[in-house]
Amino acid sequence: MDNGAGSYRRFLDGDDDGFVEIIRDYKDGLQIYLCSITGNVLVAEELTEETFVKIITKKPRFSGKSSFKTWLYTIGRNVAIDFLRKKSRSEEVSLDEIAELHSEEKLLEDAYIKDEEKRELHKALKKLPPTYRQALWLTYFEELSNKETAGIMKKSVHNVETILYRARIALKEELLKEGFVYEGL
Repeated sequence: MDNGAGSYRRFLDGDDDGFVEIIRDYKDGLQIYLCSITGNVLVAEELTEETFVKIITKKPRFSGKSSFKTWLYTIGRNVAIDFLRKKSRSEEVSLDEIAELHSEEKLLEDAYIKDEEKRELHKALKKLPPTYRQALWLTYFEELSNKETAGIMKKSVHNVETILYRARIALKEELLKEGFVYEGL
């Protein structure tokens, strides 16, 4: 998997799609990280955007001494620290606002984790044989019964049940290879 460095190189060479890929791959994680620094989801969103704007406008050099993600998060951290330095700490925040911000942060984090789980699951599914992939997709994603799946696949219900059993085992093994444990299996 490209860690973003290739996308950034393409962006620097004039391919705007490279930067779109960077935003797609790193926006949510960067936002959660910046939220942990600022304690405010809305501020973290703004600082995430500011980080990307800084990269677009200033085009800082990526030396490759660290991972691209580390480099990007360092820029984001510096943007957040600059923001916090400028911001007056004399503002008072009510306990209700703190609880609301915490719940927003939790929702954002949960959404990010769920998206990451989906990505890993789809990556693992692509590595399975087509019959396994088809049976899993129809049964679990399209929520069809085993009988309906059997009709579509032109197999017996018993055969579909066997395929599903083997497919779940193969999917679990594929996920474990990647170091990911999917609780739904």
